[in-house]
Amino acid sequence: MRVHHLNCGTFTSALMGRLVCHVLACETDTGIVLVDSGFGLADVADPTHRVGRYAKLTGARFRESETAVRRLETLGLDPSDVTHIVATHLDFDHIGGVADFPNATLHTTAAEHAASEGRSTFRERVRYRPAQLSPAPAVRTYSGPGESVLGFSGTHPIDELGGRIVLVPMPGHTRGHAAVAVDTGNRGWLLHAGDAFYHRSTVAAPGQVPPGTEGRALRVMEELIAVDRSKIRDNHRRLRELNNQAAPRVRVFSAHDPTLFDELAGERG
Repeated sequence: MRVHHLNCGTFTSALMGRLVCHVLACETDTGIVLVDSGFGLADVADPTHRVGRYAKLTGARFRESETAVRRLETLGLDPSDVTHIVATHLDFDHIGGVADFPNATLHTTAAEHAASEGRSTFRERVRYRPAQLSPAPAVRTYSGPGESVLGFSGTHPIDELGGRIVLVPMPGHTRGHAAVAVDTGNRGWLLHAGDAFYHRSTVAAPGQVPPGTEGRALRVMEELIAVDRSKIRDNHRRLRELNNQAAPRVRVFSAHDPTLFDELAGERG
């Protein structure tokens, strides 16, 4: 499996610095699989209707060149070959590009799909934008006991993808948030942790990476928008352990950390 690391959205602010929307494009035998999709073409054309006013407060920058469609074209890949999109969660900065791939199936946890459909709290009305999933894509949801992968119980390997891409439920940021594990073969595992953490200092070995002003600001924001802060802290601990274990080798990264993105994007997929 060849994996490309794409930045499909940028945020900038004085306190938090530059943030990215880290999307994976996995070339598989069944087509191209995206993990998350960032902002899409329609978001760029009409951000207020599609994304809402909150995006402006976070410093979102809407650029057509950063959409997944354009990123794939730049790589010489055909966007019509995208057959599946595996979402860490359904926040507006993670699924805006879904509409650009009408033949793709969207995979998410049942809890996350229910939360986005119900939008029963103020947080959920801000973060979930119905316009981004209109027309409605084909959706497959996952729940139940699942399997054990990378020490996590209750995970859901996606059968259509040969079990090499796995939803790892990790609620806290949202009700149905998940990480997505990708088995790249002899290069080890990638774990796209979505918004289970924001800053690289969270999963680094103690004292290895200072959080700095940006990391501290991101931690405050993380706590403010989480639906369950205790689960966020438990996810931090589990991801830190996984990131620092010797074997199997797992590269843990979040959706928005620009340094982790730059490191991975600079490597050959």
